[in-house]
Amino acid sequence: MSQVKSHLEDKEEFQNEQKLEALLRATSCIAVIGIKAVETEDAFRVPLYLQEQGYRIIPINPKWEEILGENAYPDLDAVTAAGIPVDLVNIFRAAENIPEHVDEILRMPTAPNAVWMQLGIHHGPSAARLRAAGIPVIQDRCIMVDHRKLALGPDK
Repeated sequence: MSQVKSHLEDKEEFQNEQKLEALLRATSCIAVIGIKAVETEDAFRVPLYLQEQGYRIIPINPKWEEILGENAYPDLDAVTAAGIPVDLVNIFRAAENIPEHVDEILRMPTAPNAVWMQLGIHHGPSAARLRAAGIPVIQDRCIMVDHRKLALGPDK
């Protein structure tokens, strides 16, 4: 039941387009956990779109050394060790992998402005842990779709 409640809370919390727009405007650097290097995959196309809109994308996937012209990192801990500030964490991983990434997020010296789980991905207990730490959570939504809907172009 708590997963359902948490998922519903996300839908309510970010129904306000002004909140989404403010979040996306305050974001410059997005760490993408589970990014792929295959051009036909959503986990490549969405970060590419975001990069084209002016966001810096930090790829997180231990299988690659570079994606989208950026050094790839095996995990968020390596991004933290490299001293890269992250405004938003975008997750393209199956729900059962979310708790381990929440542990990494909670270890970050500076919390991100939000954690965004892509369309079809939600994990209530993890969302509750992040919220308890003061980190807003968006679940089961595509950041590219919302960005386009809000008409936030490169001159954002």
